[in-house]
Amino acid sequence: MTNARARRALGAATLMVALASSLLSCSGGPGTAPHAGASSTRVAPAAAPATAAATATEEPTDPSTVAPSPGPEKVRDAFAELQATYNDGCTTPGNCAYFLNRVLDNLGGLDAAMKADPQGPAHFEQPLAWIAGLRRELGGDSSFENLKKHQDRLTGVRDRINAWMQGHPEDYR
Repeated sequence: MTNARARRALGAATLMVALASSLLSCSGGPGTAPHAGASSTRVAPAAAPATAAATATEEPTDPSTVAPSPGPEKVRDAFAELQATYNDGCTTPGNCAYFLNRVLDNLGGLDAAMKADPQGPAHFEQPLAWIAGLRRELGGDSSFENLKKHQDRLTGVRDRINAWMQGHPEDYR
């Protein structure tokens, strides 16, 4: 191997080590420990390809190193998504299933956000009751046929919640 080729190989190996260590240092959040394969010392260039490959594919073994999944979104964000359904509807044949599922999903997100809100579910008693009543009516069947059958109830719950939220602006601003 020529000197130029050796320098390129060494440079590539060094770059791999730098990239792998950057990825490892960026993948942890505040308060998380480094991954098991991470090290604060530099790896010798000759060992770089094997070490970088092993480090990049290792899974964290300690559950405390895994970032927690985000909880439910905030009420204001979930409500904004629900309000966005007012610009949509069953006016075009191919869009109706999407629209009805979107309203149902947005109501589910709002339900979770209201239950997780610091004010507690009692503050959102009426909207939560309307969503629960809709779920009972749907009976766990979210097929297009069932949603189409209950379309008025689905959009009615959305509209009632919208009116309720307009009377509680502190919950979404």
